Amino acid sequence: MKNLKEITKMDYAKRMDRVLEHIQDHLDDELSLEILADIACFSQFHFHRIFSGMIGEPVKSYIRRLRLERAAKKLAHTDAPVTTIAFESGFETHESFTRSFRKAFGISPLHYRKTNQIEIRKKRRHYWKEITMKAEIVTLEDMDVIFVRHVGPYNMCGAAWEILFQWAGPKGLLQPGTKIMGLSFDDPQVTPPEKLRYDACIEIKRQIKTEKPVGQRHVTGGRFAKTTHMGPYDSLAETYAQLCGQWIPQNGYEIINRECIEIYLNSPENTEPQELITDIYIPVK
Repeated sequence: MKNLKEITKMDYAKRMDRVLEHIQDHLDDELSLEILADIACFSQFHFHRIFSGMIGEPVKSYIRRLRLERAAKKLAHTDAPVTTIAFESGFETHESFTRSFRKAFGISPLHYRKTNQIEIRKKRRHYWKEITMKAEIVTLEDMDVIFVRHVGPYNMCGAAWEILFQWAGPKGLLQPGTKIMGLSFDDPQVTPPEKLRYDACIEIKRQIKTEKPVGQRHVTGGRFAKTTHMGPYDSLAETYAQLCGQWIPQNGYEIINRECIEIYLNSPENTEPQELITDIYIPVK
């Protein structure tokens, strides 16, 4: 039987999970301390200190960082005015956006756009390639999953999987046909490696009681560009690049700013790296 300290820690963690998921899903909305404190069921007076202590950075800094990382993608891949991107990112003035962007990325928004779009234009002029991959547009249904969150380089998420499997196995949740998947929330080209977020997930068909570090969440379905990656996980980036930089734009689709899904069809525990099979799903509109 768990003691009071363990119960309290689990309760705090679940409440903070709700806050982080709300921030991720509502970056364009007002995210005041009052609203977030209410979601977490913490007092407004203490919420900021609790968030900073548990997450490692102040709540406003956390929200601003996610908005700036999204703004960087828009600067590189769209022609929207910098002022428009600044306002969409929650900044009241162009100047405050520029200061914050320079602090985060080391250069001004205009310099970032010029540098990145020059490379993008070069690729458009010289590097559009014949599409060789097989991909399609599919619709995924909503799913419920249990998960363990990993924060850090994507290639170091093994500990999260070990924890998840050790917890789920004895409970009979690893049945044949069960979907094993990973959710990646950030672009490694934009987000610092130590801040990358990844959820190791197992689909569930019924609600179950979890305990930290295992959580439970809902994965929203919708329309996705899907391809199958054959080979080791350390070459997944090449397949992502071809799907995102060739197949999707050449077929007239636009990527939606939400998590990507990887569904693993076999296991590295009993499969040679070159024989691993991974279905990749990129959300599109």
